[in-house]
Order: sequence, then structure tokens, then C-alpha cells
Amino acid sequence: MEKMDGLSMNIEAEARERLKKVFPECFAEGRLDIDKLLTMCGEYIDNDFEKYKFEWKGKGEALKLAQRRSAGCLRPCREESVDFERTQNLYIEGDNLEVLKLLQTAYFRQVKMIYIDPPYNTGNDFVYEDDFKDPLAKYLEVTSQATKSNPETMGRFHTAWLNMMYPRLRLAANLLRDDGVIFISIDDNEVTNLRKVCDEVFGEENFISQFIWERAFSPKNDAKFVSASHDYVLMYAKSIGTFKIGKLDRSKEAESRYKNPDNDPRGNWTSGDLSVKTYNANTDYEIITPSGRKVRPPHGACWRVSKKRFAELVADNRIWFGEKGDNVPRLKRFFSEIQEGMVPTSILYYKEVGHSQQGRQELKKLFDGKGYFDGPKPIGLIYRLLKIGNVSDNDIILDFFSGSATTAHAVMQLNAEDGGNRQFILVQLPEVCSEKSEAYKAGYKNICEIGKERIRRAGRKILSEVEEANQQIKLGEEEKPLPDVGFKVFKLDSSNLKLWDGIPVGVGNGQLYFEKIRNVIDGVKDDRPALDVVYELMLKLGVPLTCEVIEKEVMGKTVYSVDDDLLLFCLEPDITAEFVEEMAELAPAKIILAEMGFTDDTAMANAHYILQDRGIEIKLV
Repeated sequence: MEKMDGLSMNIEAEARERLKKVFPECFAEGRLDIDKLLTMCGEYIDNDFEKYKFEWKGKGEALKLAQRRSAGCLRPCREESVDFERTQNLYIEGDNLEVLKLLQTAYFRQVKMIYIDPPYNTGNDFVYEDDFKDPLAKYLEVTSQATKSNPETMGRFHTAWLNMMYPRLRLAANLLRDDGVIFISIDDNEVTNLRKVCDEVFGEENFISQFIWERAFSPKNDAKFVSASHDYVLMYAKSIGTFKIGKLDRSKEAESRYKNPDNDPRGNWTSGDLSVKTYNANTDYEIITPSGRKVRPPHGACWRVSKKRFAELVADNRIWFGEKGDNVPRLKRFFSEIQEGMVPTSILYYKEVGHSQQGRQELKKLFDGKGYFDGPKPIGLIYRLLKIGNVSDNDIILDFFSGSATTAHAVMQLNAEDGGNRQFILVQLPEVCSEKSEAYKAGYKNICEIGKERIRRAGRKILSEVEEANQQIKLGEEEKPLPDVGFKVFKLDSSNLKLWDGIPVGVGNGQLYFEKIRNVIDGVKDDRPALDVVYELMLKLGVPLTCEVIEKEVMGKTVYSVDDDLLLFCLEPDITAEFVEEMAELAPAKIILAEMGFTDDTAMANAHYILQDRGIEIKLV
């Protein structure tokens, strides 16, 4: 019978077990023989310490911070949620480092796409100041403070930013599916360092593109040297061999390139180069055009098809020699035969995805002309990334620097258009708004309040648009399904369980030691609702926060059923063997009970044997 410790997933133990399954011979007496592991992988020890690697002050501590288990929990907040019981979307307030740790068990390799727009480290923006000793305590302290800057005068300017990003990216990588993808917005200040960090975390072989986003539509004449008109979006796959790029819809401009000058019955077409640069002597031959002109491939190149295949294409009228029949042959590509869309390009033009000013205008439209946020990304940019990321129905999208919640807006918009059920998980630190800001004067005390209100307003607008469109459908058309525009709000806090703090009491303080023991005997804090405990434990047991939780009554006691009786919780006193047997009739996979709730040790022992006989796991809190 196991008692839950109230901590997040043990990432180090999980990694060790995975490694042990693959290389059991590299473990001796429970310890990893790193030299043997390297040898097994073909890396032989040569005592050469001058190796290529990316290092900075604090990197080791940052890695330890990522792997340290969290003693926090995510407490549900129904009053700030929308459609709490049915929605599959999440909005989480809290330090994203701790939240990412808490999501590890339930969302390990479950996320299809991650998009983040982290601080760019310009010297004035916010930098998360992690505390390597107690990050949760640091978070609770920070939530009552105004944002902090990271000026270059601090000395370790880049180091502070890297120590903030590194552990978060390590944790984020664990959440991506094998066919998953991550996009990260950044500018010139840290793009070089971010590339190096991502090469280490995701693997440089999984790098796909460094997109250039044209974020400005006019130059700034007051720029000191050059007016910066672009930012970057880095794209990495979790596994380059598994990820499949999403193709884009063909634009009207792209479709206009298809013509039909020879009135081909197959419709409009465009021509493509028939030669290739990869030389093959078997496809280097002379072609005679209908006008009698002799042509060969460009110097050093060859034709892409064999002589026999070329003759077949000519017979099928798939070769174009120009209107006079004397041009170098080109291959006809018919618009009607195109099965997929366009391959994305590395430049994201503002005319196609929007610019910074457009993002601000979109937010102002929702907030009655008020601009409460600096530099929100336009919906079109995230929309385009969702397409490139090949995000399909029921996929999960995570944004753990959610800011103005553009990601949620774009996901809801895409679902409304194609009837999908994509789910978003947004995480944002409740950074305090300046008392001089418009947002604060309007009643928004922190950034999270702006983000949540943006989702509410955008959701109502999208829902009304779909309903209006359904009222105007033509005969034979189907109504569009109403998209999920709700979201469950959770807030990071200390655990609902009484945890042993591990702080030494010192010699001669026996009374204090026994007092600490008495304080943790009853496993649950007195001021925490039972439902908060249920959500904490279900997440740490690997059950997503979107699973349905229903309150039931069994023998006069309140029982919480999770995901159609997958888990059953009862935290009430006077637990008897008969009560446990009655719960077992519901055939759950696990039953979670309060250790101090049993009437006596005999009842606890009997409960253990009853559930063991039925193959039901029991856990205590």
C-alpha cells in the first residue's frame, strides 16, 4: 500500500529506468558506468577535453533545477473559467518552470505543437529570476512584485537569460510527441544563443527552419543604425524522421500562375524545369524540338527523366516547347492533379500573416479600442504556424509564455473554420501590471487577467460568427459544429498535502522534531477543499486535467469519480472495509483514500486485501 508523496514526476528516475532498459550492462550495483555507456555508443575515451560544446555560468545548476521535483499543485478556479465541466482547454496561472514539471506525468509525449514567445532579453523586458533553492517559494514571492528587467549593466546579461530558458526547454521537450514540433519567436538579441541551446535540447539534426517574420511594414527613421523590420521564429521537430510538414493552401497569386495557352483539355497548368543538377550519364541525351532545334541539358546537368520516359511524356502532351515549338523543353504540371498544398517558405510576409501593429489592433478591437498589451503577436502568425506544424483534430497545443493569449485565439479560430477539436494549454506568470498602465486603471491587476478576458471575448465573438453562419446555410449544406471556446483555469500553489520539509532541527530540539511529525500525520491541509486535492493527485497520477470529475455518494460518503470511474477518491473519515468493498463494485483502476480516514489498522489491512483480490490498486494520502 503506497502513500503518495505529493511531488511531481521524478524525471531523473524516469530517465534512468529508460536507459537501464536499453543498456542494462552499463549499470553496476545500481550506478551508471558512464565510460561503458560511451563505449557502447562508439565514443571511446581519449582524454581529449577540448571538445565543441556550449557552456555558460550556471548551466549545471539550471539542469538540476529542471530535474528537481516540484512540491506544488494546480488548484482549480471555477469562477474564472468558462464552461469548466465540458471544455478541453486549459489556462494555468503560475511560473512556467514549476507548471511544466507538474505536467510531466499526465502530458508526457502528448503535445503536438509548442509555440512560445519568451522575453527577448532586450534589457527592459521581464526575465524570470529562478531560485535554485526553492523555486516555488520564489514564485509565491514574485507574484506580489512588479516585473524585473535584465539590464546589460547586470554583468551576466546573456547568462541570466540562458539560465531562464534552458530548464524550461528541457522540460518542454519531454512533453512533445514523436511527431511534435516547437516554434520559438525571438529577435537578434538572443537568436544565436537560442539556436545553440535548441541544438542541444532538441538535437541539431531536428532543426527545420529559422523563419524570418516581417513584423514591421514601414521603416523607423529614428533608428540609430538600421531599422529592424523582422524577428525570427525557430522551428525544431521532436524527431525529424517522424514529423511531417503541413502544406499551405494555395493563394490566389499562386493559382494565377497556372494558365492554359495550348487549350489542354486537362485544364490550367504551369511548366517546371526538366533538368536536374545531380548528373547521371544515362539521362544526358539530345532532344530535338518540334521546330528541329537540337538541345541538351545545361552544362554539368542532365534531364530528370530517361529518353524512353521523355517520349511517353511527349506523346501524352506533357512537354511544353513554347508557343513556336523551339524552346528548351519543360514539364507541364496541371493544377487539377495537385494533391497537396504549397510547401512553406522561410519568409513570413506581413501581408500573409500580419505584423506587430496588426496584433495590437486585433487586441484593441476586442477591448473597445484599448491597447492593454505591448507587442501581441497577430492571429495570422500563429494560424500559419499551426498549419506548418500540421496540427490536426484533437491535437494539443502548448504555449507556456502565453502573454496576451494570441495562441488560444488562433486555435479557437482554426477550430471554428474546419470543425476541429484542437486543445490549447496556456501558461502565464501573473506579472503585476504597473499602476500607471491603462490595464491597471481598467481593473486588470496582472497579465493573466488580460489574457483570460481576451479568450472570453474572442470566444464569444467566434461562437456568434459560427451561429450566424449556420443560420445562413444553403440547402444541402451542413451546419458547422460549435467550437469549444471554454477554458479551465488552474492556479499554481503549494501542495494540498502536508509535506515533510526535510529541514534539520538541530541537536537538542527533540520537541520541535516531534511537533513536525504531528503536523504531517493528517495528510491533507485543513484549509484545502477535497476537490483541489483530487485535481492535484489525478495530475500526479498521470490523468489529464481535462478528464471529467463527478461527485458521487457511496454509503453516505462523498466519492469523486475521475474519467468514468478510472480513479475513485474518498478523503472522508470512518473508512471501513465494507465501504471499500462497496467502492470496489464500481471497478476502478485505482482507489485513493486518506490514510487517517480508516477506523483502525484492521480496516486498512482488510481494505488492502479486498482490493488486491480484485486487482485494484490502492494509494493513500
